[in-house]
Amino acid sequence: MSDEETKTLARPAADRAPVPAPPATAQPAWLGPVLIVGIVLAALNLRPAITSLGALFEETRTGLGMSGTVAGLITSVPALCFAVFGVTAPRLSRRFGPVAVVCAGMAAVAAGLLIRPFAAGAAGFLAASALSLAGIALTNVLLPVIVKRYFPDRVGTMTGLYSMALAAGTSLAAAATVPLTDALGGSWRTGLLMWASLALVAVLLWLPIARAARRADRAQAAAAGSGAGAAVRTDAGPRVTRSRTAWALACYFGLQATGAYITMGWLPQIFRDAGVSASTAGVLLAVTMVMGVPLAFVIPGLAGRMRNQGAIAVTLGLFGLTGYLGLYFAPAAGAWAWALLLGVSNCAFPLVITMIGLRAKSPAGVVKLSAFAQSTGYLISIPGPLVVGTLYQHSGGWDLPLALMAGLLVPQIALGVLAGRDRTIEDECGMRD
Repeated sequence: MSDEETKTLARPAADRAPVPAPPATAQPAWLGPVLIVGIVLAALNLRPAITSLGALFEETRTGLGMSGTVAGLITSVPALCFAVFGVTAPRLSRRFGPVAVVCAGMAAVAAGLLIRPFAAGAAGFLAASALSLAGIALTNVLLPVIVKRYFPDRVGTMTGLYSMALAAGTSLAAAATVPLTDALGGSWRTGLLMWASLALVAVLLWLPIARAARRADRAQAAAAGSGAGAAVRTDAGPRVTRSRTAWALACYFGLQATGAYITMGWLPQIFRDAGVSASTAGVLLAVTMVMGVPLAFVIPGLAGRMRNQGAIAVTLGLFGLTGYLGLYFAPAAGAWAWALLLGVSNCAFPLVITMIGLRAKSPAGVVKLSAFAQSTGYLISIPGPLVVGTLYQHSGGWDLPLALMAGLLVPQIALGVLAGRDRTIEDECGMRD
């Protein structure tokens, strides 16, 4: 257990809280291990809806007769949905419990992935995609909450586990969609449909988890004599908008998401314009994305053992600055090195998710902080890829866009240092234990 987590768990607040954290005796013995598997499965489903479409986007656009405007809208929908639907997570969690909402989120992901391949037009396809993205948004926000609630002494390890699964799902869908589509007959509809099976498996596992968690919450509430329907009051958290750390986390999340979306959207084109072949450029992007799989497990575990995570934020930012400078001066000559460096830099995502779990004392605080940081952050990230595309089109090259990408890392590093300080949002908001 890390020093930070030990300190959090040892706070006298736990003894004085009107509704204690769920005791181990209030839940069946199998729930913990099965919940770990459920968290991994949920994380695996958080990106295939997006990256599988990216792999078949040209075929999908042609098949549905999308205009350029509609196609551009679809590429902007993920971040918008994550921001809009993520805001609803605290209210839904308060009403039904975080486990039940994640279960419903997985069902929404599966339903959207099942429906959209059969859409006859762009509007139906967009609506089905939005359904999946809504489920992803809720799960994005609430997985840190479930980790904090059920694994309070293993926040770093569990965050690393599901961050690694998320990165693996992202890379798997990007790399395997086209070959599997070809093997299954070449239809883009079949290629998109097959990812629904992974979401259905997650739903089947989360259903018994949700039932067991609900029974455990009711049993604990009855034992405590509180009369509450849920063991953890997710409406009792602090006002996150009053916390400077919450704002630092939200802006850090937004800038790291901006960098990630720019990298996913434009890195192959940067390499191709430098003379790298199309196939090699695709492999270079895959290298960048695959870097997130092992590091997504290592970084949260390391961060969880540190009282201050600012040093990690600085290190990741410097990797990114070096990568962008390399792309500026020698994009083709050092292509593999720059792809690796940017892959390391993009691991700011598991870092910020870990910090969300560490910067609040309770599940109530984590659910509010997670919703605020992710929703605000995704709103911040929306203009980034569009601005880079506009600069590229009007300047006729990559000098200006690369300067912007490198420049955004400077405030990202500063915000990471602020967000990584050893403090909690409850302390900043003046909430007593």
